[in-house]
Amino acid sequence: MKDKKYELGLIGLGTMGQNLLMNMADSNFAVAGYDKDGSKVDALDEATKKYDIFAAHNIKEFISVLEKPRVVMLLVPAGKIVDYVIEDILLMLEPGDIIIDGGNSHFSDTNRRVQNLKDTGIHFVGMGISGGAEGARLGPSMMPGGHPETWNRIKNIFEATAAKADGEPCVAYIGEKSAGHYVKMVHNGIEYGLMELLAEAYDFMKNVLGMDNASIGGTFRKWNEGRLKSFLVEITAEIFFQKDDLTDNDLIDMILDASRSKGTGKWTSQDAMNLQAPITLIDTAVSMRELSGALEERQQASSMYSAPDMVKITDTDKVVDQLEDAIYFSFITAYAQGMGQLTKASKEYEYNLNMESIAAIWRAGCIIRASLLEDFRAAYQKNADLENLLLDADIAKTVDSLQNNARAIAQMSIQSGVSMMGLNSAVSYFDAYRSKRLPANLIQAQRDFFGSHTYERIDKEGKFHSNWG
Repeated sequence: MKDKKYELGLIGLGTMGQNLLMNMADSNFAVAGYDKDGSKVDALDEATKKYDIFAAHNIKEFISVLEKPRVVMLLVPAGKIVDYVIEDILLMLEPGDIIIDGGNSHFSDTNRRVQNLKDTGIHFVGMGISGGAEGARLGPSMMPGGHPETWNRIKNIFEATAAKADGEPCVAYIGEKSAGHYVKMVHNGIEYGLMELLAEAYDFMKNVLGMDNASIGGTFRKWNEGRLKSFLVEITAEIFFQKDDLTDNDLIDMILDASRSKGTGKWTSQDAMNLQAPITLIDTAVSMRELSGALEERQQASSMYSAPDMVKITDTDKVVDQLEDAIYFSFITAYAQGMGQLTKASKEYEYNLNMESIAAIWRAGCIIRASLLEDFRAAYQKNADLENLLLDADIAKTVDSLQNNARAIAQMSIQSGVSMMGLNSAVSYFDAYRSKRLPANLIQAQRDFFGSHTYERIDKEGKFHSNWG
């Protein structure tokens, strides 16, 4: 039995858990790790011999070596497993101890766990973590929720281990209850949107412009040196230069065109509908992953329908520049939709989110880190109550300067029969958002015609019904 006491204990010793413990140890924190799988405990012990990390094979021993009040972090799969682990350790904990769930739990589960633990005196923190295994090792972006006093007790260790942007730690208190997990959920929804847009850009370059993989990768590298500089553009560029270990082909050409997901994008869309927050681009990205999985149906449909002739391109360089504008336009739209949803959720769920702080902690460590987040942070600095990023004057100037090229690429994609649903959704959303008047008056009339649902008038207040026909 160890006599030394450890400042934090982590349950769940997959690659991410192991890397986060080493990150904490690098910052001179004494930490302990435990997993039901003894081989993972052995792997931690072997990998961290030079670190002040205690690898526990026994859950009771693990709890006993933690400094009081204890801090126990969970990095286990979301869902029932989180509840099972809490149940396993609950009787060994005391009032004042803290449980941190660092997985991708649904925010409603986090609310339930906060409530269930309320009478025990044990504090529960739902913490979104972005950056994957590499981020955990080198510094992730982290989004902790819960009670602010709880955050004050644990912030030193997480500020030390978080990624840094301009010297600022990419972690901040997000808000009460499930705020941390909610913000991470929307982060993932934005991630879906950005990934879909980059996939569409690849498809356009390959099938409309006839570019080879090296040229496509080179284009993404060039984009990453400018205003589209971001983690996702960076890794997308490198993918096109990766060779397949099993053949002489480029690896990208050997990967099945059916993408997968773990559900967080879907959760974002579902709750956006509950909040009446329009996130059409993110919705489209979720739907495109589902459509990509319909392989047999797509194969059948491809043999039933003719494809239009590709648009003839005479100046490839010019169109590539237009495509860059279109993707930048759509990137801004993806963030605007996701952060607009956060603004609505903040009011509805009483999170009291600090949108400037969220933009700031996404600048490094996380999957959606991008240079344009500095512009978003500046927008929220000017107006903390900004409903939508598209209403910021500086961002509006940028978007306005990009819209013609976004439309040009959308038009070329439609004429060529190359699906760019994300880009087209971004353009249509923008057009709807900037419209003084939408045709929703007809929908009101239709609803009243068939269902007597009433309608509102432009010249009088109240609800009205007409005898149609």
